[in-house]
Amino acid sequence: METEVKLNFKNTERLMEAATSELFKGITVSSGPKTMTLENYYLDTTDMKILNRNGSVRKRIVKCDETYIEGTVKYGGGASSGLHKRYEWNVRLNGDFSIEEFKKDAPSDGDPIELLDEVFEGIGSSDLKPLCFNSFQRTICKLKVNDSLIEACFDSGVIYNSDKSISEDICELELELISGSVDDLMCIAERAMDSFDCLPLDKSKFQRTLELAKRG
Repeated sequence: METEVKLNFKNTERLMEAATSELFKGITVSSGPKTMTLENYYLDTTDMKILNRNGSVRKRIVKCDETYIEGTVKYGGGASSGLHKRYEWNVRLNGDFSIEEFKKDAPSDGDPIELLDEVFEGIGSSDLKPLCFNSFQRTICKLKVNDSLIEACFDSGVIYNSDKSISEDICELELELISGSVDDLMCIAERAMDSFDCLPLDKSKFQRTLELAKRG
């Protein structure tokens, strides 16, 4: 189960100020921030069967020390006051997203892989088409809060509609609980909100990108 808090910032300058602040530097346990570029392609059938089942499929190109492709499926759950909880599976891909290959390689020690049958019921790999696309920069560090390990992702970029006549900024912090207590996750989120005037964000990047794509 993916458990994370999303916080929306006023601008990139404020986000980067948070990323280099003593609030986060003081509890960072990784060797240092790592920056990468992420290109996300969201896939579904033309009649959006997966979205209507409260699922999503993403093909992501990760560009950092190495370039690789990752497939992600999210299913169920929801968001409230910035706290997001969903089933999630991640698999490194060799190229195009293959449903059968994804189901075969999906990790079995986390969320139950049997749920993938519900996500993809009646759907073949050839049925999956790109719905929308976004790209942004991500700076990552790992935090230790009490006995909890939390991954902090500082994301900045721009979302466009199909003809690029409308845009919205991506300027958000994702705090994902790797292990430990949701209370610790909420504690650091509340400290960030108090320090940097950021606000809880219930919409995912996929939801925002899809909404913008529908506007032309």
